[in-house]
Amino acid sequence: MSEIRFDDRVVVVTGAGGGLGRAYALAFAARGAKVIVNDLGGDIRGEGENVSAADRVVGQIRDLGGEAVSNHDSVENGERIIDAALTNFGRVDIVVNNAGILRDASFRKMTVEDWERVYRVHLFGAFKVTHAAWPHMLDQRFGRIVNTASAAGAYGNFGQANYSAMKLGLVGFTKTLAVEGAGKNVTANVIAPVAASRLLETILTPERMAILKPEYVTPLVLRLCAEHNEESGSLFEVAAGWMAKVRWERAEGISLPTNPVFTVEDVDAGWEKICDFSVSDHPASIRDRSAAVTAKLVEAGLLP
Repeated sequence: MSEIRFDDRVVVVTGAGGGLGRAYALAFAARGAKVIVNDLGGDIRGEGENVSAADRVVGQIRDLGGEAVSNHDSVENGERIIDAALTNFGRVDIVVNNAGILRDASFRKMTVEDWERVYRVHLFGAFKVTHAAWPHMLDQRFGRIVNTASAAGAYGNFGQANYSAMKLGLVGFTKTLAVEGAGKNVTANVIAPVAASRLLETILTPERMAILKPEYVTPLVLRLCAEHNEESGSLFEVAAGWMAKVRWERAEGISLPTNPVFTVEDVDAGWEKICDFSVSDHPASIRDRSAAVTAKLVEAGLLP
């Protein structure tokens, strides 16, 4: 088994002052990468600033003989983060969008600010950082992007309407980047990790936190950023050394007549079949959806 290295590659990790981001930054540096350690240093709700978190990680990397530079910009100013990579190291090869905050509240009690702040850090922030790096990756015909989703985005979670919406939004964002990066050796994937971090301190027991080490997520992230990686547009769940790719599943469904036009009663009558997954497929692209719909319309005699 050959060692996966990142020599001469420049990696940007957002939210790298602690938790998962710190683990990623240290691991990339240990394998030869030059790392931009980004962290605004705000609290769990996205308030305040503290440069010490990112600076400490940079110090650790340098003490171990690696190369790293800290950056304290908000991901909302993603172009500044990428400029730090270009100014200090001359290029950008890998972006790990890891920065995140929580503003949990039941939807009834959620404020506009709760929604907006989570949007601006998770979804808008990932857009800003990636958008600044994207042309450089296309031009050099190499790029690796890893975004951070959540099981809350895939399945929903009480009190996290804002967080869930942004996390699933990142899945669609990632899948489109994968389509646009295809053929240019630019891949984009998204992970839904569970790991000990300040975001989970109030939820998990100390025993569970000890099991869910960030270092158990790191190898998957590094694999998705490897030179030989061809995986793109995929979602992975990962926790405590377990990891699995997640895909959509679609029931066979029904095709209703349009002449005469079908009614809500027809939909109601076919409801069991619409929701029956005993016969299903796994669409992987928008082309799969279009092909399936066209086939059903032909089968129903609605298209030649």
